[in-house]
Amino acid sequence: MSEIEQRANTIPRPRANGTASAAIAAAAAARAAPDWDLVLKRNNIERLKREKFPLEIVNEIDELGERNYLDISEEDMVRFQWYGLYQDKPKVGYFMLRIKVPSGILTAPQYRAIGELSQKFGRDYTELSTRQNVQLHWLQIKQFREVFAALDTVGLTSLGGCGDSVRNITGCPVAGLNADELFDCRPQLDEVVRFFLAERDYFDLPRKHKITISSCAAQCNAPEINCIVFIGTQQEGRSGFSLRVGGGLSSTPRIARDLNVFVPQADALPVAKAILDVWRTDLRYRLSRAKARLKFMVDDYGPEGVREAVEKQLGRQLEDLQQVPKPVGSTDHLGAHRQKQAGLYYIGFPVFLGQVTGQQTIEIAELAAEFDGDIRLARQQNFIITNVPESRVDEVIRRVADIGFPLDVNAIRGASVGCTGQPLCNFAVAETKTKLKEIVLRLEERFGRDVEGIKLGVDGCPHSCAHHWVSDIGLQGTTARGDEAGHDKLEAYEIYLRGGLGENAEIGRPLLRRVPTEEASAYVERLVGAYLNERQNGESFQAFAKRKSDEELISIGTGQPAPVPA
Repeated sequence: MSEIEQRANTIPRPRANGTASAAIAAAAAARAAPDWDLVLKRNNIERLKREKFPLEIVNEIDELGERNYLDISEEDMVRFQWYGLYQDKPKVGYFMLRIKVPSGILTAPQYRAIGELSQKFGRDYTELSTRQNVQLHWLQIKQFREVFAALDTVGLTSLGGCGDSVRNITGCPVAGLNADELFDCRPQLDEVVRFFLAERDYFDLPRKHKITISSCAAQCNAPEINCIVFIGTQQEGRSGFSLRVGGGLSSTPRIARDLNVFVPQADALPVAKAILDVWRTDLRYRLSRAKARLKFMVDDYGPEGVREAVEKQLGRQLEDLQQVPKPVGSTDHLGAHRQKQAGLYYIGFPVFLGQVTGQQTIEIAELAAEFDGDIRLARQQNFIITNVPESRVDEVIRRVADIGFPLDVNAIRGASVGCTGQPLCNFAVAETKTKLKEIVLRLEERFGRDVEGIKLGVDGCPHSCAHHWVSDIGLQGTTARGDEAGHDKLEAYEIYLRGGLGENAEIGRPLLRRVPTEEASAYVERLVGAYLNERQNGESFQAFAKRKSDEELISIGTGQPAPVPA
């Protein structure tokens, strides 16, 4: 029996909880853990990893770069994901590269290097992601070694940007600067980042794994939708973290569950490692890719069962949490703010659609370098320039506007996000950034600044990279039936309402189904118009949508009267 199977046999059996019914949990508990033979029979990615471990593909770059693209196996294309590489659409030899930026923190030389790579290999284009990464497109295999070397020179990596690994570890983009943060948690975040980058075992997880670590009082880092969540708090005069597990979106969204434990600062890495060890050694969560996420283990075990398993893995009990930390207000870190360092400011700039050219990237980096500033990337696909002397705040705002990112724009542009989508993403079945632009411009034209505060999320597929499940109004690309002109499938969107993050965190519902792409903007406009006309006492869009019935919201969106009850 392998070590991983031996350890799996020591893990407590799943238990019922509020998410899974007692019957489902009982059935899961009775189900025998699979062995490796069954896992390898059922799961082709687990076979792929054992036939040739994905990290080894880096040794074949030179040889693969000389081959005809069509002669490279699909298995090797999948292995490239462990280095943050996905094939661009259409699959003709170009790749997207996802550069990891822990907590979104970049030095000016690092950001400049990304801009230079974009200009040299990526058609002068970069994308800022909702996981604080920077993404390049149109790279070719023969260029990978030079790209990796350029990143390594400035201390950056794409390792683990995709694949069955710990993805970019997110946090508050202004960690260490924000006067309202409870403490500076960057040492713990950096320790966790270094460990999971160095240990081969954690590049063989059941599937991707997302960790966030922050002490931002407003909890700006979307702790609700991560696998492992460390939320800064204080207990009996000590700084540490509240711990949540099992959040995530995609096609089966979950809000992270509280384990009701207090984790001292020094224990962040041991606890994160223990959670991952419990999950990765349970072969139940390797049998099917569809169930290979930590959230499904939390569904089965319940938070109490997960805590018990983690304590057993650690060999000790965890300290009870006295009070669950709640977010204090909300923030997107846009605009000019005093840092805790005297005489310095950080300034957050909205990036409409998350798109920045390579030339703009270089110019932003050069500006920040003049005063030893950093560039910080926010979850909303915006950037922040830090360490700006008070005497230069107005100058920096003016110069960044000249680069192409004015601060005085409608705030909906900095609060709304779109994933890569069509035409570059192979998973997408609909446009995202172009559709988001169309919707925002239409709302601005009709409602002006009244739409500030509304958050839109437009996704091209169920993966929810743009968080449509937890946006005020979320759109997910889908297809509708063909028309009389002979089109088999037409581009369309599902429209999600009632979602949100923060103190009112909730998974949205797809109330308006298969809305044709040419009608989507009008649907959103009608929903926003009704909200602005009918909101009560300054209520949020989410509160408005929750106050309305399904039938009322469908009627508003479609512009058709609601059915009269019989």
